[in-house]
Amino acid sequence: MPATPALRRAFAVLAVLPLLALAACGYGSQAKHDDTAKAVAGAAKVDGLDSVRIGYFGNLTHGTALVGNRKGFFQKALGGTEAAYAVFNAGPSAIEALNSDSLDIAFIGPSPAVNGYTKADGKNLRIVGGSASGGVKLVVDPDKVRSVADVEGKRIATPQLGNTQDVSFLNWAAEQGWKVDPQSGKGDVTVVRSDNKVTPDAFRSGSVDGAWVPEPTASKLVAEGGKVLLDEASLWPDGQFVITNIVVRQEFLEDHPKAVEAVLKASVETNAWINAHPDEAKTAANEQLETDSGKALPAEVLDPAWESIRFTDDPLAATLAVQAEHAVEAGLLEQPDLTGIYDLAPLNRVLRAAGEAAVDDAGLGAR
Repeated sequence: MPATPALRRAFAVLAVLPLLALAACGYGSQAKHDDTAKAVAGAAKVDGLDSVRIGYFGNLTHGTALVGNRKGFFQKALGGTEAAYAVFNAGPSAIEALNSDSLDIAFIGPSPAVNGYTKADGKNLRIVGGSASGGVKLVVDPDKVRSVADVEGKRIATPQLGNTQDVSFLNWAAEQGWKVDPQSGKGDVTVVRSDNKVTPDAFRSGSVDGAWVPEPTASKLVAEGGKVLLDEASLWPDGQFVITNIVVRQEFLEDHPKAVEAVLKASVETNAWINAHPDEAKTAANEQLETDSGKALPAEVLDPAWESIRFTDDPLAATLAVQAEHAVEAGLLEQPDLTGIYDLAPLNRVLRAAGEAAVDDAGLGAR
């Protein structure tokens, strides 16, 4: 569905929200570098580059990057150019790395992309592809919350003021007829802004009664005895909404279009392999998580978390427009629109070459 001018104006609401970059997957600052990937000996370098620096988060919603790294899809596509990986824990550090020319391409959530784009007046990045949809749930203490009506009067955690899940919960609460002050979180429901790292502890101690959170945090809460009251996918047409995009530094896109297309080709091939081999892909993602962080996810967390995420090449641009509408309706301020944040021409060339249908930018493409 094409975005209207009103929707486009609404997008930049997200720019004024503090540290939106934790939108879907943030857990702190940059964690570590993984420089183990090696270029294919004797192969030609793409665009003459020695390396392409690819950033992602140690999170299952970044499964395309995890699997693409583990199974060598990115390195294969880049041939003699090294796929050099950097693992991040938060959106702000990834955006900073892009802005400082220490990162070329990143897998990142919608709000960090929006925040970074608007703060740089549209001059630093472009969204060039999709990666994942879904993977967000409302998990509650079943002894305290047995139905939607029971959420009223309870303390519900979201990752951060104004982040994607925070806005989604505020919108959902408003649809139930509950009034909540968006800044303080106080009202008919109390919204507790809690980092995803500490939310399981807060849930375990009883200081929150539930949480609207992304995976794998949601499944960690279930493993602690929580119950899924609502999967956010059920609120969206066809159960799809953007959770992870692929962004590129604009200068890199202009100077090295073949390298960008190579990474996008690898992403498309990775997603196809994930969807054709879900169990093997889940194992590969968890192995890469263990390599990157030193700790794999247990099966009781990994299995349900992976099941709730859909891997897609489509950035689902129209759903970002709806997310912005929700931010406006929650009472958050409006800023300039994001027309031009998408450049899907490279991805669509890759998709056409693979015999796949082109994807749409919802009227927010580069002109």
